[in-house]
Amino acid sequence: MPAISLLIPIYNMEKYLRECLDSVLAQSFTDFEAICINDGSTDSSRAIVQEYLDADGRFRVIDKANSGYGASMNQGLDAATGEYVAILESDDAFTPDALEVLYNLAATHNAQAVKADFWFYWSKNEKLEPCHVISEGLCDKLVNPQEEFEPFYAKPSIWSGMYNRAFLQENDIRFLETPGASYQDAGFAFKVWAAAERAAFSSTQILKYRQDNEASSVNSPGKVHCVCDEYAEMQRWLDARPAKKQHLQGVLERMKFNSYLWNYDRLSAELRAEFLKHAAQELKADLDAGRVDLALFEPWAEADLRALIKEPETFAKCRTEYATPGKLNTFKHYYRIGGLPLIAKLLKNKVAK
Repeated sequence: MPAISLLIPIYNMEKYLRECLDSVLAQSFTDFEAICINDGSTDSSRAIVQEYLDADGRFRVIDKANSGYGASMNQGLDAATGEYVAILESDDAFTPDALEVLYNLAATHNAQAVKADFWFYWSKNEKLEPCHVISEGLCDKLVNPQEEFEPFYAKPSIWSGMYNRAFLQENDIRFLETPGASYQDAGFAFKVWAAAERAAFSSTQILKYRQDNEASSVNSPGKVHCVCDEYAEMQRWLDARPAKKQHLQGVLERMKFNSYLWNYDRLSAELRAEFLKHAAQELKADLDAGRVDLALFEPWAEADLRALIKEPETFAKCRTEYATPGKLNTFKHYYRIGGLPLIAKLLKNKVAK
């Protein structure tokens, strides 16, 4: 049994695939199996994979009809034999010490899940920007996500992490099998942190997360509500675990609000109105049902939540102004949705910090 099963989902990624797989070959940690999941690629991706199968016995392949990221990842989880499971997207690339950093972190802390930092990467000009997954104060020590909620609010980035395979199986942590590749990492990450009591984090950058893959887009009408599907799946998983639901329902709602605003901001203008209307209705239902814990919302976040629910169209106009850089625009946004009482509350909160 290898120490690590590395899952590499692949769909029409011939442009970047060799760089990805070469980064696997370059790993200083060598006790792994690399499972390439070919999701019905129609370009030369499968032929490229074959080169690595022929050259290195640690590489395996699963060939399947195209059915999306979630289905691919679940087949990879089923095929994995390692003690731990790691993930590498086929347009990204590991640093040479990536698996070593993750494995040592897990072994040192006997962790069920570990995460490391990564680089935002633009290949056209070889630009790298560091992304810090978690606060420095939570790095290189044992963290219990049931007591420390910060991991829930961090970028999911499941591909900069590693997970004990038995832990995933015992807690039924799998992917939602929706078409394409949209937001499935969010549900997986939530289940991991909701189930884990032993986690560890590293501030070492272990991966180049590509930002200039022209095939990546969320501006498709068919993907507008995919994030909602993911949150429905998180709710289903949590509903099946009453003790965890009592403890984490408010956290899930806070995550949902963050994610829905993030999704709204990155949608193209013609898709925003439809999504915002749906988000307002769903969040209102959650608030009315008592699922929202307002203690987890900062004053500005609660103001945004209430404004979004009350008048989505007005909120959208204010949000556009808020997105424009500058403290004055931020002031205008919150003045318009809450007036001077909200501004005073925000200033008081800032001084208190």
